[in-house]
Amino acid sequence: MTPTASMVISGVSGWLSGARAAENANGPADAIARQNMLQLIHLRWIAVFGQVVTILVVHFSLGFKLPLPAMMLVLLALILLNLFSLLRLKRIEPLGRYELFAALAFDALALTIQLYFSGGASNPFTTLYLLHVILGAVLLEAWATWAIVALISSCFLALVGFNRPIIATGLSDQAFFELFILGMLIGVVLDALLLVTFVGRINANLRRHDARLAQMRQRAAEETHIVRMGLLASGAAHELGTPLATLDVILGDWRRMPLFKANPELAQELEDMRGEVRRCKAIVTGVLQSAGEARGGEVRASTLRAFMDEVIGEWRATRDDRILVYETDLLDATPIVAESTLKQGVHNVLDNALEATTSVVRLRAAVRDGWVRIEVEDDGPGFTPSALEDFGKPYNSTKGRVGGGLGLFLVVNVLRKLGGAVAASNPPEGGARVTMRFPLSALEITRNG
Repeated sequence: MTPTASMVISGVSGWLSGARAAENANGPADAIARQNMLQLIHLRWIAVFGQVVTILVVHFSLGFKLPLPAMMLVLLALILLNLFSLLRLKRIEPLGRYELFAALAFDALALTIQLYFSGGASNPFTTLYLLHVILGAVLLEAWATWAIVALISSCFLALVGFNRPIIATGLSDQAFFELFILGMLIGVVLDALLLVTFVGRINANLRRHDARLAQMRQRAAEETHIVRMGLLASGAAHELGTPLATLDVILGDWRRMPLFKANPELAQELEDMRGEVRRCKAIVTGVLQSAGEARGGEVRASTLRAFMDEVIGEWRATRDDRILVYETDLLDATPIVAESTLKQGVHNVLDNALEATTSVVRLRAAVRDGWVRIEVEDDGPGFTPSALEDFGKPYNSTKGRVGGGLGLFLVVNVLRKLGGAVAASNPPEGGARVTMRFPLSALEITRNG
């Protein structure tokens, strides 16, 4: 068996089942079990190929008389087991705790039958039993590992008790012994190569599993942090509602006083103050709506183009509208839910770009292949390497303010909730770019919805 042949067999098996094994997984534990089963399938293909080559060489070239029909029937059973395993990986039901054990046990029994037909306990390839023991220790629970050890020990004792000598014609005792040593060498090397290859792959699966769990724990911690921030924001909104209403009433009373009526400049400043108070009240109302606490609050429908125009219009109303260049090819025909958290997220990104820019902020919005893509660019100094590496993490900010970096942290989590993602980069022409992507279906209002 050549390394090229092994790679071809593994590649074909991966092409047949690799993607399906991951797609149909029911959680991280099932995903790792499916990947381990896939490794056993690869190993079984190699075993079938290697046994075919070995049996034919031993029978026709070395003069040993082997029962070819019986041994080929065992190989056929291994092929059928592999095909069944491939079909099993396509099903969505999670792998049971006994399936990996059953697969290893079947392989051990098949090896025992092949050894029985080719010299029994005196066959140098009995070292392959160690491969099953080590794979069992890596893949299985403790009880299953000891069950594999007991099964293999029983199989070897059966080969000793029911020895079926192999018949060789035209070989001296010295030549037979030399072939035995050569077979031992091949068996040990084969064991070592297969163990290094497949145990390495299994450990890689386990590391990916651990990394996925760590990522899930990190995400849970971030979501807990967001919940705490939401509670604080909701409480602050409740507390601010009363003083803001009082200020609005007082300013309304001042408006009717003769002093302000007689002085147009003071009257204009008073109107500006009332406008800022109304803006604060709108922000407080938005916070309460996002928390689900607004009276009579219902889901507001809009279109994608109208929603983006509203986002840009509200941002321009309180900033220097000349600095923003808004480009879009969105159409009015796409009905969506007006998501207030997404609006606030876009505002946060625009605010950061406004602070960094020297002359212009550019926003592009488009839909491509069912995904909404919003790009915000500025011509400032760009992101530092550390800011890019920690992008989206809380309190990752170069502004030196207490609580800085929470805006982008919230943006990342809002887009994650919508099934999308946020990416930051420094374009070759300079400046900084933040790209927000999410599926249109996350906001789209269907005819049946």
